[in-house]
Amino acid sequence: MTYTPTPHITQNWTLAKPAARGHGGMVVSQVKVAAEAGAAMLAAGGTAADAAVATAFALAAIEPWNCGLGGIGFAQVAGGASPGETFDFGPVSPARLDPSAYPMTGRMKMDLFPWPEVEGDRNVHGPMSALIPSAVAGYALLHERYGRLPWKDVLAPAVALAKRGLPQDWYTTLKVAASASVLRLYPESARIYLPNGLPPVAPYQGSTGFFTQGNLPATLERLQQAGWRDFYQGDIAAAVAADMKEMGGFVTAEDLAACQARVLPAVKVPWRGRSLLLSNGLTATPTYRDVMRRMESADFSGTPSAAWYAQLAASMKAAYADRLEGLGEAENPSADSCTTHLTVCDKDGMMVAMTTTLLSSMGSRVVLPKSGVLMNNGVMWFDPRPGTPNAIAPRKRPLTNMSPIIATDAAGRPEIACGASGGRRIMAAVFQTLSFVADFGMDPEVAAHHPRIDVSGPEHVSADRKLPEAVLAALRAGGPLDEVDHGVIPINFACPNIIRRGADGSVVGVSDLASPWSGAVAA
Repeated sequence: MTYTPTPHITQNWTLAKPAARGHGGMVVSQVKVAAEAGAAMLAAGGTAADAAVATAFALAAIEPWNCGLGGIGFAQVAGGASPGETFDFGPVSPARLDPSAYPMTGRMKMDLFPWPEVEGDRNVHGPMSALIPSAVAGYALLHERYGRLPWKDVLAPAVALAKRGLPQDWYTTLKVAASASVLRLYPESARIYLPNGLPPVAPYQGSTGFFTQGNLPATLERLQQAGWRDFYQGDIAAAVAADMKEMGGFVTAEDLAACQARVLPAVKVPWRGRSLLLSNGLTATPTYRDVMRRMESADFSGTPSAAWYAQLAASMKAAYADRLEGLGEAENPSADSCTTHLTVCDKDGMMVAMTTTLLSSMGSRVVLPKSGVLMNNGVMWFDPRPGTPNAIAPRKRPLTNMSPIIATDAAGRPEIACGASGGRRIMAAVFQTLSFVADFGMDPEVAAHHPRIDVSGPEHVSADRKLPEAVLAALRAGGPLDEVDHGVIPINFACPNIIRRGADGSVVGVSDLASPWSGAVAA
């Protein structure tokens, strides 16, 4: 007899993630303990801005593969005193960045972006891969504009979590092991994350332990006591600049001193009785609007149909084809892009949707010894070929894929906040999650568990194998289709989270079901 094995299922179980429900505030994060830090701010009388900043700094202490003090990001804010704004603390290249320092080998590099390969991968990892870290400036600007609690209180959870250390469980082992081949190249990174040359492992039984991430606890405590400007003009800035100079990076003390986040009006677009507040700046918004335009004629009755999924796949493929041709960006959808997203609302109606990143998993993989800051590898956003739209250059902002969104109701009140992590996979996840809730009327918990597709380029379509056969057949009719698992790893789909406020004041929040540490916390 002939036996043909069925496709291997990485996770032969059913995943479920509980939603949180209440009538006050809500925080959703890819690490539940960070969401708890934000919820503590709401319980203390803080605003959604206080909670978002506390959550972001907490994530900087315990999610090094996704975000940190050395990163960048964007946040959408609406409600309260905010008319609908984008806080842009996105990537900016150093003033002395030298394009000639990235000579090409003549081969192609199929990493996060299919750029030509650069000698030594110096645009992918190492000190020369870092752009100016603007996350702290962005968090601080959000706190200054709309926070209510003292800065020291908002940073207190991050300091406590950093002092306790990074959990030494199976997920940490997995994430560190994925970057180990590069972490080992940089002494401080290897010392922290590869004790005895190997990733840390959880105990066979008993409770999970913790380990300290170098000088990060001291830096967070200094930031708490001295204020955020110390990161750019004080002792922390001096430590960061000194390490970058010693290691051959381009980020200087002058770059840090000049770093500023900015506030832009949100891009307001009407959509099926609501208004979507899309992110301003160099984000996924132009392509998202293109998909919206192509989906205007779709059938939004009942539940998402086979025809709806097929039209979404075709719309996203066409939109990405236009993006790649007109904007000069081309990302490899199967590569390891690690970002984090958090969503917050307070009892007074303010909502915050914030996406932050180091770009690749663990960014540049370089931990700066004096400060414990893990730097981003944002130079990889640029095309190393001179003369291209996204070419490497000093004082330049590259294009990103982040897409935090807030939807307001017909009266202009913030109703739904949503976003995701996951590189080019972000837009498909955000569109579907938001549409499931806003257009199809799903409860957020139901939406989080509804199978999705991913379209990360003009030719690439993936579908959760749990989708009905009619949907899969309709997608196959539109071109090549990968039927994949939605699990922890491989990461085939972005990781969205969402909050919806009902007309009666009820609030529901839920995180991505395949993110092991994620969670929603009601306040």
